[in-house]
Formats: sequence, C-alpha cells, structure tokens
Amino acid sequence: MGDYHFVYKDVEGSSTQWDDIQRKLGNLPPKPPAFKPDPFTPAEDEDSKPKDKNWIDNKTKEQLDDLEDDLDDDRFLQEYRRKRLAEMKQIVKIAKFGSIIPISGSDFVREVSQAPSDVWVVVILYKDGYPECGVLMQCLEELATMYPATKFVKIISTDCIPNYPDRNLPTILVYNNSAVKANYVGLHTFGRRCTPEGVAMILCQSDPVLNDGQSEGEASREAVIEGVRRRFIEKVVTQHENDDDGSSSD
Repeated sequence: MGDYHFVYKDVEGSSTQWDDIQRKLGNLPPKPPAFKPDPFTPAEDEDSKPKDKNWIDNKTKEQLDDLEDDLDDDRFLQEYRRKRLAEMKQIVKIAKFGSIIPISGSDFVREVSQAPSDVWVVVILYKDGYPECGVLMQCLEELATMYPATKFVKIISTDCIPNYPDRNLPTILVYNNSAVKANYVGLHTFGRRCTPEGVAMILCQSDPVLNDGQSEGEASREAVIEGVRRRFIEKVVTQHENDDDGSSSD
C-alpha cells in the first residue's frame, strides 16, 4: 500500500505544516492571503453629528424655529440662533429701501421727520416737466440702489412747501434725527456735469449720508467718501472694458 498524505484544512485560507513544506520546495503555489472582511462602519446618525456653525448655517428662520425645542440643552446653538435671527432682521431692515419712495405732503412728517435716528433721509423736491429735475432724479435713483440703507424720497415741491419757487428746482433736503442737516438748491449745485458719483460726493461732504448697509453701525464720512471713490473707479474701469470689447467686435 502506497504512502498517502492527507492535508487537513480547518479554515479557508489556512493549511497544514505539510503544505508549508511543499511551498518551500516549490511544489505548491504561494499561499493566498487570508480573507479579511472590510471593517464594519455603522451608518452615521445625523442626530449624533456635532452641531456646529456649518450644521445650521443654511437653516431658514422657519427651520430654526422648528429646532427650538432641540436647542434647549445646547448653549452654543442657542447663541448662534439668536445671532442669526438678528442678522436676518438687519437684512430686512436694509432691504426696505433701495429705491426712491414717492410721498405726499401728509406723509412728510411720518416718512421724513419721524424716520429712525440712525437713518439718513434724502428728499428731492421736484416737478414733472422740468429737465433738470429729471437729470438729478436719475442720479438719485442709481444712488438709492447702491445705498439701500439710506432713505430716498421724492415729493412735488409745492406739496412740501406751498408757493415754492420753480426757479429753485430741483432742491434736495437732507434729514437726520428729525432735523435738516443740509440743503442743495438747483442742479448747478452738483457741478457742470451732474453724475451719480458727483452727487454722492457732495451729499457726503459734511456727513456720512450714504449707507450701503454693509458695515455695522454708522461709517465715518471719510470711509463713505472713500467708498464712493472706489465705486466711481470701478464704474470707469468697467465702462472702459465694455468700450474695448465693443470696438474689438466691430
């Protein structure tokens, strides 16, 4: 009876000492690597994630309200929610302007004299059919868009001041904290060429009248004027680039 060699494999991938000897002699192929399953990683629970700024940065006001009960035990989230709601209120406050608001004589006290103390109000007295009024109105419309935290209103001159002389049109009144801070009579006040940038510089020559709403609190007059200059330079550069593009396409 011949010699028989029995190979006992107890677990897949393992082998006997005999197999190991045969592999050393080159009679068997190399031993395959033992099978190892991928480590188990449980699915991430959304509720167990750390609740940091990124977790709620895109939450709406309604979603934050829904989370209120869950935030009671988390001081960080309570504080963040308070700041976020304050920011939303500030955005809404700024967004209520952004254009020239037409008013009548009966609206003047409410809209101008009783405006909040931190709001500058620019009033233009005008009449339809006067080209000079149209030129200045166009400049103010652009400024109202650029500086939405400043309130711009327009009123027919004789509705504001009875018998106001037409020769004084257009006239601008600047109000703050229930008081007149400046007045500008006639289009010539704003220079030979009336531009939004020129009007902005004159409006801010004494006070920081224009407010773009981007900074906390009231910016200094110097900071506002610097911002006006920067916007003017950007506008000139953009126009120059557009002119170059137009000429190159001809």
